[in-house]
Amino acid sequence: MLTMHLLVIPWDVNPEIFRFGSFAVRWYGLLFASGFLFSYIIMKKIFKNENLGETVLDKLTIYMAIGVIVGMRLGHCLFYEPGYYLRHPAEILMIWHGGLASHGGATGILIALWLFKRKEKKDYFWILDRIAIVAALCSFLIRMGNLMNSEIYGVETRVPWGFVFLRNHEVVPKHPTQIYEGLAYLIIFFLLYYLYWRKKGEHYQGMLVSLVCILVFTSRFFIEFLKEDQVAFEATMKLNMGQWLSIPFIVMGIVGLYLSLKYKKRAIIIRQ
Repeated sequence: MLTMHLLVIPWDVNPEIFRFGSFAVRWYGLLFASGFLFSYIIMKKIFKNENLGETVLDKLTIYMAIGVIVGMRLGHCLFYEPGYYLRHPAEILMIWHGGLASHGGATGILIALWLFKRKEKKDYFWILDRIAIVAALCSFLIRMGNLMNSEIYGVETRVPWGFVFLRNHEVVPKHPTQIYEGLAYLIIFFLLYYLYWRKKGEHYQGMLVSLVCILVFTSRFFIEFLKEDQVAFEATMKLNMGQWLSIPFIVMGIVGLYLSLKYKKRAIIIRQ
């Protein structure tokens, strides 16, 4: 029972900020949208440093938004509940019913930026390195949205900061893995932001995106050991779906970092 645990944090936050009839503004949606807003502000500063116009940034933002949303939705439907959504394909479009996967979002970003690169004739790794900075910040905000939704949390714990998610009728404290992940991603964001400005953007090509892949997905891999299973079939797996999907990104990051340090090709910034 909850009364048996003296050092716990009862969590009963309403996921809705306010509601007018059938229309509701939710914390998750606000935090998700704020990720795009803060990303735009940061990227605008980066583009100004590199003497690039806002027109290119506006186009990049559209590609990113589509890639992230479509990728996250398809990632959840195909990785976590493929049987259900293949039987009910129309529900894939019902994003308001919930169900987004960060690994799908990462894949969607890679595809969207490749399409942007072909359209705008930009260097692929130049784009990836800059998007990597804000991707870590967006990941932090999304995990805070998960916290406000009382979802994707950990197993039972006796640590003094355990959360009792009352809206899910929990009676024992659980690991607030949303906070663990969120803080890891926020630290990674500050690290990448520092690395970019230390060289004013003239770092080794591919280094920042490689670091994101290594750091974000390695932290995700280990934190997954503390999480409850998101879908029933994970109960029979030694590594859950989130961990299996993290491994390819970690490997890509290691290979990318090796190549970046080997060839030492610096980004070229044209300054006025």
